[in-house]
Amino acid sequence: MPSSQPLPPAVEALLADGTTALIRPLAPGDRAAALELHAVRMSEESRRLRFFGASRRAPEQAADRLCGPPRPGFLALGALVGGELIGVVECDAVQGRPEAAELAVAVADDWQHRGVATLLIEHLVHAARAQGVRTLEADTLAGNRSVHTVFSDLGLRVRRHLAQGEVRVSVELDESDERYRSAVDLRGRGADVASLRPLLRPGAVAVVGASRRAGSVGQAVLGKIRRGGFAGRVWAVNPHAREVAGSVAYPSLAALPDVPDLAVLAVPAGAVAGAAEECGLAGVRALVVLTSGLDGDQARHLLDSCRRHSMRLVGPNCLGIAQTDPDIRLDAEFGARQPRPGTAGVAVQSGGVGIALLGQLDRLGIGVSSFVSLGDKYDVSGNDLLQWWESDGRTDLALLHLESFGSPRAFSRTARRVSRTMPVLTVDAGRSPAGRRGAASHTAGAATPTVTRQALFTQAGITATRGIGELVETAALLHAQPLPGTRNAVAVLSNAGGIGVLAADACADVGLELPPLPAPLVAELLAVLPAGATATNPVDTTAAVGPKELRACLDLLARSGAVEAVLLCLTPTALATDPEHGPLRALLDGPARGRIPLAAVLIDQEPPVRCLTAADGGRIPSYADPQAAARALAHARERARWLAEPPGAEIPVPDCDPPRARALAEHFLRTHPRGGWLDPDAVTALLECYGLPLTTSIWARDEHTAVLAASSLRQLGHEGKAVLKAYWPQQVHKSDLGAVRTGLTGEQAVRTAFREFAGRFGARMAGAVVQPMSAPGLELLAGVVQDAVFGPLVLFGMGGTTTDVLDDRVARLAPITEPDVHAMTTGLRATPLLFGYHGGAAVDLTAVRDVLARLSRLAMDLPQLAEADLNPLIAGPHGLLCVDARVRLEPRAPFDPYLRRLRRPLPT
Repeated sequence: MPSSQPLPPAVEALLADGTTALIRPLAPGDRAAALELHAVRMSEESRRLRFFGASRRAPEQAADRLCGPPRPGFLALGALVGGELIGVVECDAVQGRPEAAELAVAVADDWQHRGVATLLIEHLVHAARAQGVRTLEADTLAGNRSVHTVFSDLGLRVRRHLAQGEVRVSVELDESDERYRSAVDLRGRGADVASLRPLLRPGAVAVVGASRRAGSVGQAVLGKIRRGGFAGRVWAVNPHAREVAGSVAYPSLAALPDVPDLAVLAVPAGAVAGAAEECGLAGVRALVVLTSGLDGDQARHLLDSCRRHSMRLVGPNCLGIAQTDPDIRLDAEFGARQPRPGTAGVAVQSGGVGIALLGQLDRLGIGVSSFVSLGDKYDVSGNDLLQWWESDGRTDLALLHLESFGSPRAFSRTARRVSRTMPVLTVDAGRSPAGRRGAASHTAGAATPTVTRQALFTQAGITATRGIGELVETAALLHAQPLPGTRNAVAVLSNAGGIGVLAADACADVGLELPPLPAPLVAELLAVLPAGATATNPVDTTAAVGPKELRACLDLLARSGAVEAVLLCLTPTALATDPEHGPLRALLDGPARGRIPLAAVLIDQEPPVRCLTAADGGRIPSYADPQAAARALAHARERARWLAEPPGAEIPVPDCDPPRARALAEHFLRTHPRGGWLDPDAVTALLECYGLPLTTSIWARDEHTAVLAASSLRQLGHEGKAVLKAYWPQQVHKSDLGAVRTGLTGEQAVRTAFREFAGRFGARMAGAVVQPMSAPGLELLAGVVQDAVFGPLVLFGMGGTTTDVLDDRVARLAPITEPDVHAMTTGLRATPLLFGYHGGAAVDLTAVRDVLARLSRLAMDLPQLAEADLNPLIAGPHGLLCVDARVRLEPRAPFDPYLRRLRRPLPT
């Protein structure tokens, strides 16, 4: 393991029981703790299993080794809880084999079987990979079942060799091992859910800061907890009162009859940190901080207390939480309404949005399983709650309003899994204005925050709406109706032609299709509808339609297979609005309901959306506007399409050379510490590491070298004409600047072009690139941008000189999968050109897939890659060829988005 690599940073992560542990490198100052761990906190049997004997000096030798001066190839990590060292892991480079390292782990007896060793090894795996280690090896006793279980359950490939009672274990560190990532996910989910139980299933709650003042937040929350029928015990804490709202008040946490699982803090900002520390010392395991206005120091002290004492934190600056499980019935929030019990999980950052959303869901009859107002989101996040809802056995619909993402790739991975089992809806809040970043490539210019967020939502199967109204409209449909099929065929029925036309237009606006109905079906429909009806789709039933006819019409459509959803639009005639005998009753109680999704449009209803309830309890959403109904159906169709796609795995990319790419990046950044654009030779070398198809390019710093380069192209078999491109580091859009000359034949043409460039661009011109003329083809763009929050984003679209004018691109977050590539190649407006439009030659889509996968892998392997722009890629039936590429590097440390750790936001 190279000694030049920096030590991994200290991070906090959850053990299997939900306890927060600090994982950090050991230092000389930890020697006494390491000695105590081995000599006192491990039994004689544990020491025998660790050291293969009962040597009295083994604990001292271990402490000296773990906490000695830094030495090449050695790394030791410790796990600390509440400042106490409870476990250690170490690895030491194998002599003569830099890709291998020896591993050993030890855990205090009273902390065994709580996931300490596994968590330490996960973090060691991450650090070892960053230092070039590919195999971890360990010698264990055959009877050490605990450590063998740890290795078996890691999710990595493990080989064992038994000799004379000892087992040699080898663990392979495959960087793209999906089995390992899934195993880490499973462990992380279990730890996360365990840590949230005191928050969402507490047995006792204390309201700290419950005031005697009527109308105060603390008193309001205390009152709601009591009125809501909380199944556990609830106490008020107020050092200045003996009684609050008729309840006994205690002066401190220490004075309570027992330790609460959850404390709700409604104290002034200056008192929050002290109250949190008091809670931690008392043994509280979760906090909800309602207080707003914390400054940076107050916020850091709050979070420090929570992490040090293993408390999960909601807030600060939040509305509170609610858990409607009949066994809990906790309503610890100060909204006006008590949340209706149900099966929708709701998480919001804005308290105001939370109040509005709960109110609208209540009017629809949609109850919540749990509600969490995240506030400033220092700790508990949308990712945590998705994992809770996935495991709680009650939630079947997730609604999120998130203004920021702490760990988008972890969120995306969780959401991809959860979305397979329940709809996950969000409001795409904080969309930036349409426009460009101040970037220096087509790729970076296209990667706006909006594009990045949309890529995350699309890949994760999240239904992203543009506002609370649209979120509620869609929730009403997804909560009450089955999903449509994937053929995108909708029927519109109306009792007035005009509203039917409006509904048809609304469907077209969101990409829903109204296919002509088959002739036999048309005949059947006309046979049951009143005279004057038409059945071309939209189906105009006329205002004279009665319940019997409409019921038969709906049943025919549902059974026909010709359409996959029905939109019924009714104007307020006497027949339509009769609640007992009109078409609405036919819609609710007819046999068609439940076969395909049905939605109603009642243009005279007052609420924008409501749910109609049938005699058997079934529900159908009803909208005041056909556009709202069409939007909801479109979201349902997209969910159905996403579910129909296989989950997909990262596309394997053979014949890559990540070590060489890292070495190239490190060499460049040593000479350019602040980063910058690679010169053409370095671009070629880097792209070659990943087999990306860059055309033959020769870098020429002067006129004479350019002439020789053109001559050498002919010697290499390029018999056609040459291209000359002027180059300087900050150059953008060569063609726009007149920095490209094509069709050059002979020495004099090359000389003339070079001299023209030198005269026009002067001293800023560093030289020129000489290339052969490429065959004609479709010009495409492929690129990568590293987003500081979301990670690498892969873009694909139409390229060449018109790329910004056409603005036809799609994006996906890396790593990309087979379904991602399919969506990218079929998601452009110009997609028909890829498949051979009007007799043209189809593009080699296998080559496109390969380029996108290699770019994705390059970006994942090389965090220093700030942006790469391959434009244009000349595409034809026999492959792709990149004729121009730009790459920019920045100094960045490796980041593993799948490593288990708690976020450490920097509160302001």
